[in-house]
Amino acid sequence: MNARILLLVLLFIFFSKQEAHSQFGFSHEVGIITGPVVFYSDFGQRSNFETNAGNVGFGIGLIHFMNFAYRADCNCYTRDKYFNDHFKVRNEIDYHKTNLGHFGRWVDPSETSLFADKLRAMKGSTAVFDIGSQIEYYPFSIRNFQSGSATHKIAPFISLGVHWVNFDPEIYSDLGPLNTPVSTPDKYLGAFQQEADNTWSVVASVGIRYKLTPMSDLMLDGRWQYYFSDWVDGLNPSIDNNDGVAVPENKANEWIYWLNFGYIYYID
Repeated sequence: MNARILLLVLLFIFFSKQEAHSQFGFSHEVGIITGPVVFYSDFGQRSNFETNAGNVGFGIGLIHFMNFAYRADCNCYTRDKYFNDHFKVRNEIDYHKTNLGHFGRWVDPSETSLFADKLRAMKGSTAVFDIGSQIEYYPFSIRNFQSGSATHKIAPFISLGVHWVNFDPEIYSDLGPLNTPVSTPDKYLGAFQQEADNTWSVVASVGIRYKLTPMSDLMLDGRWQYYFSDWVDGLNPSIDNNDGVAVPENKANEWIYWLNFGYIYYID
């Protein structure tokens, strides 16, 4: 973890601690999330089940919520306003890593060409750290859910936000050093990088909470995260050198689908 990432983590912890002891008229929730990450990248065949199933990693995150429906300073509910009762701000730090490979028709065992052999030998991985915020919308009353009554055990939500991202890819070939005709398919010559870099991303989620105890919830959350860079996986084959047209698997930047499971605790 480089110095910039460490600084961001320390700032996140510092401001969360300050908020927890403040009198801003809202309360706080903290939690942890974890689950599988499907990484959609320049590895593999576009819209292919084998590719999507093969390029799956694992992620973990720390989350903090600003709850406007309840005041921590007086242990009482806030004024009954629509925003207070239907919105939360979610701040989080996430980390996930995915091992990547080529899957699909071009590396099928029936393919015996040198091109197929090079694709099969090309592998990679990427480690992603991100920090950011989302605003969550709850169509049903947060107050009613927080009361923990038998009729209000479930709270669905949607969210939208922006995250800063640090990524660290690694690309290699079992045939030898990359960027040589012996190991690298033509369209990937000069189209990879090994250095860590930064970018931004947009995050959208659909999820549901279950009231476990008066002071804790379970959460199931499905997230789509789109990166504003095409180097997150370490590959960026913009042009197929064989015919001069854009390669089919490179029509968009990298993005992920993360199905995460979480535990959330209310700070009284």
